[in-house]
Amino acid sequence: MSTAELAERVGLSQSPCWRRLSRLKEEGYILEQTTRLNAEKLGLRTMVFAAVKLSAHGRANLNEFIDAVSRLPEVLEVHPTMGPFDFLLRVVTGGVEDYRELAFGRLLTLPTVQEINSTMSLGPAKMTSALPLRPR
Repeated sequence: MSTAELAERVGLSQSPCWRRLSRLKEEGYILEQTTRLNAEKLGLRTMVFAAVKLSAHGRANLNEFIDAVSRLPEVLEVHPTMGPFDFLLRVVTGGVEDYRELAFGRLLTLPTVQEINSTMSLGPAKMTSALPLRPR
């Protein structure tokens, strides 16, 4: 929404609202402002959650894996996890064939990857980046 729309919604004029937004950015509360694209219209119809188990767990191995998967544009999120797998990746591709190429051609060829357990999403029932903030 525009600054004018936000100002109206919170009951401020546009200038004080803009100053507050600027301050929130400077203090690190607002990390970035993005546009949410329609993945399906862009031909990205397949979302997969890939649970990855590494064969070695030293700090260098973890960092090497994070660096490698962070360079893959299909990997939207990388989460270190606790439990039977070491990382959970959220991946978006054009189709199952594209994901297969990513998994077998690039992920499984990384030196520390031991196993990948993939779960395909049937589509989001809810998808938001809004945090659950409560009014004060």
